[in-house]
Amino acid sequence: MSDLANKTILFVGLGLIGGSLARALRERNPAQKLLATDSDQSALDAAKQQGVVDQTGSLQELAPAADICVLAAPPLALIDLIPEVASLCPSHTVFTDVASVKSHVLSAIDAQPESFAENFVLGHPIAGSERSGFQAASVDLFQGRKTILCPLERNSSQAVAQVNELWRQVGADVIGMTPERHDQVLAATSHLPHLLAFAIVDVLLHQEQSDDIFRYAAGGFADFSRVASSDSTMWSDIFVANAEATESVLDEYIAALRSLKESIHNRDRAVLQEVFNRAKQTRDRFVHNHYQGNSTQAVSDNLVTLITAPGGTISGSLRVPGDKSISHRSVIFGALADGITKVSGFLEGEDALKTVAAFREMGVTIVGPDNGEMTIYGVGKEGLQKPRIPLDMGNSGTAMRLMAGLLAAQAFDSELFGDESLNSRPMGRIADPLRAMGAAIETDGDGTPPLKITGKKLRGTHYDMPVASAQVKSCLLLAGLFAEGTTSVTEPAICRDHTERMLKGFGHEVEGGYPESTTSVTGNQQLKAATIDVPADISSAAFFLVAASIAPESELLLEHVGINPTRIGVINILRAMGATISFENEREVGGEPVADIQVKSSELHGVEIPADQVPLAIDEFPVLFVAAACAEGETVLRGAEELRVKESDRIDAMASGLKTLGVEVETYPDGIRIVGGDLGGGKVDSLGDHRIAMAFAVAGLRADDSIEIANAENVATSFPGFTSLANAAGFKLTELAG
Repeated sequence: MSDLANKTILFVGLGLIGGSLARALRERNPAQKLLATDSDQSALDAAKQQGVVDQTGSLQELAPAADICVLAAPPLALIDLIPEVASLCPSHTVFTDVASVKSHVLSAIDAQPESFAENFVLGHPIAGSERSGFQAASVDLFQGRKTILCPLERNSSQAVAQVNELWRQVGADVIGMTPERHDQVLAATSHLPHLLAFAIVDVLLHQEQSDDIFRYAAGGFADFSRVASSDSTMWSDIFVANAEATESVLDEYIAALRSLKESIHNRDRAVLQEVFNRAKQTRDRFVHNHYQGNSTQAVSDNLVTLITAPGGTISGSLRVPGDKSISHRSVIFGALADGITKVSGFLEGEDALKTVAAFREMGVTIVGPDNGEMTIYGVGKEGLQKPRIPLDMGNSGTAMRLMAGLLAAQAFDSELFGDESLNSRPMGRIADPLRAMGAAIETDGDGTPPLKITGKKLRGTHYDMPVASAQVKSCLLLAGLFAEGTTSVTEPAICRDHTERMLKGFGHEVEGGYPESTTSVTGNQQLKAATIDVPADISSAAFFLVAASIAPESELLLEHVGINPTRIGVINILRAMGATISFENEREVGGEPVADIQVKSSELHGVEIPADQVPLAIDEFPVLFVAAACAEGETVLRGAEELRVKESDRIDAMASGLKTLGVEVETYPDGIRIVGGDLGGGKVDSLGDHRIAMAFAVAGLRADDSIEIANAENVATSFPGFTSLANAAGFKLTELAG
């Protein structure tokens, strides 16, 4: 049982929401001290008689005992209620509300002392019923439903964590949002539908022979108009409080209705069908993603094919999405830090969003990401909560391996799983060294996920990695943050050091690291919140580096790209092949070196790739193989056996596709030989591997016929918006779904 069990919780308002929350908390912990005040004495009497609350009375009587105060009064009533609770409750009391409009609540809070505002965490459970009042309260009203928290930068992380845990205890899924965004979203998705339901029922009421209309109304009318049974007083308050946002979305709706009216007047069946089909697809996708499974499943069920037209010239300037490796780590360290971490440039792809979802499930309040901006209210190293469900890592090997190291050291048990591709990838190389630290990790019989982790106290160790891997190194360093003593990792060749750099940025001591081969951390140190500007991902930039190098008469500027020396193997290899690449405006952002990269088309030649560059370019080899296929002579890669255990066997997948395009290829257990020449067209299978799909999209620039790239749906996991950005740069790429 968490510390919440020892808190005295006061409910100001014991209607549907307040009553349901009290019932759910009572069932979760019968010993929880619950107090309630309400203007409806019958509700208080019923709650006391049924044992839902321990004590009822006036606000003046109960407020001094409150550790947490839940304001569950009607929206407009909060304006007068907030000054009263501010004056009556102790200074340590944490406050939250349940109102579906935040602007007016925020104004009332702003008028109170700063100490009160620090402890007031705006909240809103997305749950309700046609019935109202305490008699309608249900113990499972919030189970599996979303609760939106709208924390402010002035809020204390401890207050946010307490309110988050309050809602987790009753089965809610907690998400974060700014107050402004909350009011906009609710106006569109909740307030407008209620307004329309009230209006259409009222319109039909005034029709002639309205009794006949209602008598013969079908089930669809009952479904649509259900929300018109909601409490009229509450909804009047809501529309007054959220008038501005509701008016805005209502204007858009009225314009859409006028357009539909014109189409109906013109008997324009085609336009009507287009609008209705678009709406149906959107609604079906919404139901699938949010009510019938997770988003990864939805993506993988929706097959995508990319088709390239031959030729193209690359030009202009662009900024690719944020670095995926740094995005993952920003969430992990921000969650473990004390205080509030601000992140910009965050990659909003499926992989990184899985990491966000995992920490939300463990009680961390995260606002965003929205246009790359994200705020993380850290819970500290000891503040994570036991996940209520297995954690879905989607297609992300980075997330699964790093999370395994973190979770192995927690005081609770957990389980990690992924999609079909990730569940087939070997995990023994992290499980074995973690077990040497005292971890208890179960894998499937063949050493693959799901990973079932029993939380244990770990001891520091030294590990010599047999193969250079930043994921393995980072996994062990994360475990080492919690282990007794020192944990050190020696890498056989330099691999990316984002974890070490970010740890230092969060105030944690790190010994060694790049350019040294051994990195060490000592446990029992705290992390302090930081500000992180995620640079553009060099792995994503690599597709455009190769594209501009091989496409005739091309010149491209890639902006704000991370050029961490442990990540620039792709640039070193392309330069060795004769590519014209230069850095401009070099600078350091948040401990990471960044530059704008200028690249021009060049005559490439084959090379034997140096062994020390292999770990520095391990994720970029699929597109480097395309560069090799367009170069004069042969390119040979050895010592890259890790490519066979990525999202696909990338050596075989690329070899198969290149052979289809007419390229001479020979494969080895640890590498490949590619003889450059002309590229033809054909159909290739990306095997659901995003990097394979994007690599063959680049190949289309030099192919003499179209290339059809099957199973490309996972491109969104690492590079959202790839097709549109590529076409803006000069690709000739078409995306087909279904």
